[in-house]
Amino acid sequence: MSSVPRETGPHEVAALKADSFGRIALMRDGHGLFVRRDLAHVPAWLRLPAWWLARREARALQRVHGLQAMPQLLCWDGRRLDRSYLDGAAMYQRPPRDDAAYFRKAHRLLQQVHRRGLAHNDLAKEANWLVLADGSPGIIDFQLATRGHPRSRWMRLLAREDLRHLLKHKRTYCPHALTPIERRILKRHSWLREAWFVTGKPVYRFITRRLLKWEDNEGQGPKP
Repeated sequence: MSSVPRETGPHEVAALKADSFGRIALMRDGHGLFVRRDLAHVPAWLRLPAWWLARREARALQRVHGLQAMPQLLCWDGRRLDRSYLDGAAMYQRPPRDDAAYFRKAHRLLQQVHRRGLAHNDLAKEANWLVLADGSPGIIDFQLATRGHPRSRWMRLLAREDLRHLLKHKRTYCPHALTPIERRILKRHSWLREAWFVTGKPVYRFITRRLLKWEDNEGQGPKP
C-alpha cells in the first residue's frame, strides 16, 4: 500500500461517523485536511471483517488513483486508513434537484470508475454520492467495491447495477431528464438484483438491524 509521510502530527478536527467497523474523523496535519478510518476501537469479534473491509477500500482507492472527485489513498497501515478530503455534502443533504448537469457528470464519473476495473456496489445510498462545493458529483466509501477486468461479464453486470442506482437517484431528483434508454434500464431487473432481495437482503438486515443495531435507511435520503 502507498504511504505519504506526514511532517506535522495529525489532530482531529471533527468526528464524522462511528460504527461497529471503525471510527471516521476529519483530520488535519501539515498537508491539510484528510479523512481517517481508525479500527482501534472495533470490538474483538468484528476486527477481522473491519480489517477486511478497510483493506478492500484501500485496494479500491488504488484503482481510482488520479481521478478527480474521488478520495485518494494516503496511507493504509492495517489499522488506520487515511484518504484525501473532498469538500462537499452528501446527496441527501444538498439534493441536486432539477440539475441535469449533475447527473450527466455523475454518469461520466461512473464510467471512469468502471473503466478502471472497479464496481462500487453501494451507490443506492445517497450518503455515498457527494455534491461538491462547485456542484459537481463525487463518490466515496469503497468498502464494498469489486475489482476485476472491466470487460468481464461479471464486472459488466456490476457496472450496470451501479448505473441503475444512479438512475434511481436521477428519477427522484431530476425525472424530466431521464432518457428513454435510461427508463428502460430502470425497468429491467437483473438476476443479481433478484437474487440479492431473496437471499442477501434478509441476511444483511438481520446482521445490521439485530446484531449491529443499525438503522437500515440511515443516511440514504428518500426512497426512489
